[in-house]
Amino acid sequence: MSTRITFPFPTSPAGIEAEQEEREIALEYLADAWNAADTDGVDTEALAHAALFAAIATLVKDYGEDAVAKLIGNIPDRISNGEYTLDRMLQ
Repeated sequence: MSTRITFPFPTSPAGIEAEQEEREIALEYLADAWNAADTDGVDTEALAHAALFAAIATLVKDYGEDAVAKLIGNIPDRISNGEYTLDRMLQ
């Protein structure tokens, strides 16, 4: 199994825009699946835990444990800065 050491972040404006569009499409797919599971009565906390597990496991498979640990190590600050708060007020 070959894993990448670092995350491939695009550097060109076109690459950044293409990645953003791809992530928006992916988020739409996830939202549809989430809503379907919620409608079927699946507990949202269980959905959240399953989604986190699936995401982290996929990243570890692709990039390795060390790279993912570094990426996830930044999440507490990002949460505190409001990056994951959907109803926050921007000033």
